[in-house]
Amino acid sequence: PEENGHQNKKLKSDADEEDAEDQIKKLPKRKIVLLMAYSGKGYHGMQRNVGSSQFKTIEDDLVSALVQSGCIPENHGENMKKMSFQRCARTDKGVSAAGQIVSLKVWLIDDILEKINNHLPSHIRILGLKRVTGGFNSKNKCDARTYSYMLPTFAFAHKDQHVQEELYRLDRETLGRVNKLLACYKGTHNFHNFTSQKGPRDPSAKRYIMEMDCGEPFVRENMEFAVIKVKGQSFMMHQIRKMIGLVIAIVKGYAADSIMERSWGEEKVDIPKAPGLGLVLEKVHFEKYNRRFGNDGLHEPLEWTEVEEKIAVFKEQYIYPTIINTEKEEKSMANWLSTLPIHDFNSSAAEMQINNKNSK
Repeated sequence: PEENGHQNKKLKSDADEEDAEDQIKKLPKRKIVLLMAYSGKGYHGMQRNVGSSQFKTIEDDLVSALVQSGCIPENHGENMKKMSFQRCARTDKGVSAAGQIVSLKVWLIDDILEKINNHLPSHIRILGLKRVTGGFNSKNKCDARTYSYMLPTFAFAHKDQHVQEELYRLDRETLGRVNKLLACYKGTHNFHNFTSQKGPRDPSAKRYIMEMDCGEPFVRENMEFAVIKVKGQSFMMHQIRKMIGLVIAIVKGYAADSIMERSWGEEKVDIPKAPGLGLVLEKVHFEKYNRRFGNDGLHEPLEWTEVEEKIAVFKEQYIYPTIINTEKEEKSMANWLSTLPIHDFNSSAAEMQINNKNSK
């Protein structure tokens, strides 16, 4: 109270804002999942590196939008554990997604999707939201992930064939050969050669691949492209790009078919890593969770058929044009193909080190 007995009156608008904030803080926090689509060009992957502002990630923009829209407190942005944040897949630099899933605790404010999207750039969209169980973790509960890799078909032209990139068209025989090689990856193999920092006896290098094939080619902007789809339980860093890189090297005639079997053995094999540009996280699968909780009357199954059209529109608007235009302007595949002759596919890493020492 003031000396004259009157209380200081707050400005009405300030009081209204504080009331609104207090109302939000009284809302219980709920565990949800968000379905995300994004074009990854210009970003250093999905995962946020708190304290490292020079490498911008998708999560930097997402967390900023969550704070600005008012569905998480500001301090949760700095410490993501406070909102139990978990992404389903940690996509690499330049990789896009059409069906990424993140789980987190938020205040379920009105028009939450619209408000979050208002604070995001147009090449990152939240396309769906569902309530999940309190202990849900999008990474641990995920049974499988499906990725696609879009590439210009001239990548499969034999090294002795002189091709004009825009005129090249993939023939049936070569497509058949590509699919025969991709099918070899199905099942469980030791993929220690398809990532870095994993030894041949590391049990986590064993991965299970369910499906892998290359679809029918199609022409966009006068250039022929094809899409490789791969579904696996989980993938290690650079694994898919190296799986595709090795198939390209074999089909082009730089490496023998036998190198694939050899790469699953204990010796170190130098496997080329295809560009990140064409890689897209298509879908994440929660079959076990859906069977247990999807029809319990409280939770919805984590299926997104109702937004499939939105996903398709986003891909056509942001993901495919970025891949096609970047390929034509920056020639990422063509430049990478020019490095394949440098690889020594016949010798092991140990032999390569000895050769390097001798040449020095």
